This record gives sequence, structure tokens and C-alpha cells, in this order.
Amino acid sequence: MNAPISTSALGPVARAGGRARGALNVSFEFSPPKTDEAEVELWQAIRRLEPLNPEFVSVTYGAGGSTRERTHRTVTRMLKETSLRPAAHLTCVEASRAEVDEVVQAYWDSGIRHIVALRGDPPGQIGGAYVPRPDGYLNATELTAGIKAVAPFEVSVSLYPQIHPESPSVEHDIDVLKAKIDAGATRAITQFFFDIDGFLKFHDQLRKAGVSVPVSAGIMPVTNFKGLKRMAAACRIDLPDWLGNLFNGLDKDPETRRLIACSVAAEMCARLQEEGFRDFHFYTLNRADLVYAICRVLGVREEPVAGRTAP
Repeated sequence: MNAPISTSALGPVARAGGRARGALNVSFEFSPPKTDEAEVELWQAIRRLEPLNPEFVSVTYGAGGSTRERTHRTVTRMLKETSLRPAAHLTCVEASRAEVDEVVQAYWDSGIRHIVALRGDPPGQIGGAYVPRPDGYLNATELTAGIKAVAPFEVSVSLYPQIHPESPSVEHDIDVLKAKIDAGATRAITQFFFDIDGFLKFHDQLRKAGVSVPVSAGIMPVTNFKGLKRMAAACRIDLPDWLGNLFNGLDKDPETRRLIACSVAAEMCARLQEEGFRDFHFYTLNRADLVYAICRVLGVREEPVAGRTAP
């Protein structure tokens, strides 16, 4: 009889799959739908992922605040119709302080208790030059303080493992994060990345600088590499050559691209889990299949949802 193969010989994915969820925290990011068809797809994804009992789910806010009403409608529906704990994204672009404060108060009155505070991009210009309004919040630090002045929200803020496009250095980014924390931020969510060693080095710098709030690693399981390149270019995120090589020649093979995307993301998460990370934020792109599979690898299992049967 052949001896059983140990999980240590199969790499971090197998070892992660053999562990219980434990203190692992996952969160999911969705975008407000633009059409009726997109809304159906969004809610299919929400229902698929809901039984995994994420720590929270967030709903994005378009460039220039272009999706304000749809974001509000989506998070309030989540609050009313699901067991999820929704967080609304909020930016300070193209709005006065009074207008932003009104939105914040409306969220609190609706029962929302968590906001993801972002400076934001100009209308239709992801990564474009930001010019604050004279009567608006200057940046995400001021926005965080403004949110906390309205009500005692939990406030998450963004973090760039590969340096913010407008930042002169990693040290400056860390100082900005510490200022956000001083203003009331309780968690940092990173932009997506693929350089694990670089991320681990950056995280060590954060802790050495005294940053103690939870840091959720942003994971982007993408099957469309051309689309990923556009997003990465806008955020000035380096994509490793090995990732491009994996997708090379697969433009007409979506099934293989899906398998590769799931494998890459699962391997990244499993490696980070082995390094002690317990907080993962998935950019779902309003699709559940890949994220659901990756969560299974990490040991995240369905929990009963009140009034419904888990899939």
C-alpha cells in the first residue's frame, strides 16, 4: 500500500485546506449595479457568498461620487434583506463638507455602521489628478475625522502596498495611514497586489512604525488579464512577468483563465495565511464563483443563514 502524501509536500494550498477557519476574517467588495441585468447578477453573487459569514461586505462609490444613490440603495437593501454587515464606500470628491456630512448622517439613520473612507478619483478619471473643492474635505484623513464627528462609525481606509501613485515614498504612505488612524480609522484595506514578498516587507514596516490596526490584504482574482493590466496601470501597480506568462495565449480560452485565476489567488492567500495573516478582502467584481472557491481553500465554510438554506 502506498504511503499517504503529507500536506507539507503539496504546498500551502493543501495545508491551508487542512486547517479550520479559526480566527480567519474575510470580507467582500461589490459594486452598485448599473442595469437591471447587472442587479440580478449582483444579488446572485451576494446570496452565494452570504452563507460564508464575512466580517463585512463593502459597496463601492464611483469616481466623482457618480454612484452615490445606487451605493446607498444597495447597502440599505443588504441591511434589510440579508444577514450581512454592509459597509458603504464614501469619497470627498465633487462634494462640499455639508453634502458629505448629509450622506454620512443618512447612512447612520439607515442603520449602516461602517464606512470605507476614500479620497476618491475625479469624475470618470480613475487615477486622475485630484483637486479638492474649497468647501470640501481635503483628503481621506479629513473625511475620516468628519465621519467620526457625525457618528461613531467603524471606518476603514485604503492602503497601497506599492506606494500611492501620488506619494513620494513608503514612509510618507505610512505617515498618512497613521494620520488616518489618529483621525479615527479602525482598519486598513490594501489595494490589490501580486508581489507577496514585497507585501510582507511592507507589512513589517507598518508594524515597526507602530501601526496596530487590522490590515486586510486586498485580493483580486481576475480572469481577464488585459482588464487587470488597465486597472493596474491606473493605480501604478506592478504586475509580475510570471502572471502575464500564465495568461499568455489564452484570450479565447476563458475556462482555463478561470482555473488559473483561482489557482493564483488561492496560492497567494494560502501563503499569506502561513505567514500569519488572518484578514482578506476580496474584490469580487460582482462574481461569486472564484471567491467562493478560494474561501473554501482557506477553510471558510458555510454557516446557516436565518430563514434560508445555504447553497
